[in-house]
Amino acid sequence: MDTSKQFEKQQEAKHLQSRISLFINDFQIGTMLNLSGIRKLRGASPLALFMAIFLLPFEGNNFFQGIVKNKALPFKKDAAYDLLKNPCHNWRKFMLILVIKVINFFNRLTDEKREKVLIIDDSTYDRSRSKAVELLAWIFDHNSRKSLKGFKLLTLGWSDGASFLPLDFVLCSSAKAGKRIQGITKELDKRTCGYKRRLEAMTKSTEHLEVMIQRVLGLGLKADYILMDSWFSFPIILAKLGQHLPVICMGKNMPKVFYHHNNAWLTLGSLYAKLRKRPGKAKILASTVVETRQGQKVKIVFVRHRHKRDWLAILSTKTDLPDEEIVRIYGKRWDIEVFFKMEKHHLNLEKEVQLRDYDGMIGHITITMIRYIFLAFEQRCHDDPRTIGDLFFACSDEIDDLSLAEALQRLLALALDKVRSSGEFVEAAILAMIDAIMGAAIDFIKTSRNLLENSIVTSIL
Repeated sequence: MDTSKQFEKQQEAKHLQSRISLFINDFQIGTMLNLSGIRKLRGASPLALFMAIFLLPFEGNNFFQGIVKNKALPFKKDAAYDLLKNPCHNWRKFMLILVIKVINFFNRLTDEKREKVLIIDDSTYDRSRSKAVELLAWIFDHNSRKSLKGFKLLTLGWSDGASFLPLDFVLCSSAKAGKRIQGITKELDKRTCGYKRRLEAMTKSTEHLEVMIQRVLGLGLKADYILMDSWFSFPIILAKLGQHLPVICMGKNMPKVFYHHNNAWLTLGSLYAKLRKRPGKAKILASTVVETRQGQKVKIVFVRHRHKRDWLAILSTKTDLPDEEIVRIYGKRWDIEVFFKMEKHHLNLEKEVQLRDYDGMIGHITITMIRYIFLAFEQRCHDDPRTIGDLFFACSDEIDDLSLAEALQRLLALALDKVRSSGEFVEAAILAMIDAIMGAAIDFIKTSRNLLENSIVTSIL
């Protein structure tokens, strides 16, 4: 290797270590671990163990290379496994404390009038080669249209249109005992976090939605809307979540779901057929306000499909919103798709370590999400000049929110269930966005930001 390139790589590694150390210190990660019941029992401190696991993808290592076989570490592999597998460790509390602090920092950079949204979605957690993993189950993958062994990772996130942050998650097995390959294999005290997490895993995923929303709102988090995909667009779910915040979601033409319009109960497809369409090549074809079986008023906006002669429907429980606003706000849901892709392709969500213990998987998933929070924080500091100091606060414009055109472009790409059957377009688009985010993070790591390092973040927090 060329000497200059080797030196450049060494400098990048040092700068990365410096940025991570600054993030750990400024947000007081050690204190948060202690508050979450993740405390030292013997040997290495929890913070040292957390740091060693946190750094793995940034060093190009997996768990086996970076922890199990790494003799340079001041602790043995069992200490790292114990950190992840302890059922008393409250990883949910740890992540919520951290992400609320980061959101408070982001809120200082955005106008109060900008919409903040909560986004709910799930993704597969693939363990196809496993047999003895605790609570392993057969789950249906909507992308491949096949069943596989693994879990569903139900995730709640927050976005202001410029940054996305994961808030909470449930690693769902199957609510049906017949689909579970393994049951609970660990004897636990019913008061522990691990036992409660296992009960969550065996509960129907839709029952977690309202609980997750109430949990984050109870911490004082402010949001304007809840965004969801079509998998959660049942009227009963809209009625439950609509009690807390207005809901905007993609609609799905289901044969047993009806909407009341002009004294008739119609499916989504039948409703579209009866509406008068806008002329020409309008992107928004039609809209109307209907009523569900729960007596809830819902506005439905029909949008032209970009790739075939078809339509997409967006439902909003806030009926006074203009059609264009509903489409634009729903476009923010794209961020969680990028999050899932980055977690799996860059942050080693599924392949870094093959744990059989359910607590271990919860601990590891939390750490991978903290990695994403770190990258989102670094990207925001890089993109928003106001993080440099108050000098730029008055003369710098706020990061632009989504325009209607951008929202439409995202929305059309979000029709995964209809477009993925044709293959490569959506995958290429998602990977392109991920590469852009990773590129921005890497550019920031390479850039000297001495002004930012002069305790600006510390003073804000």
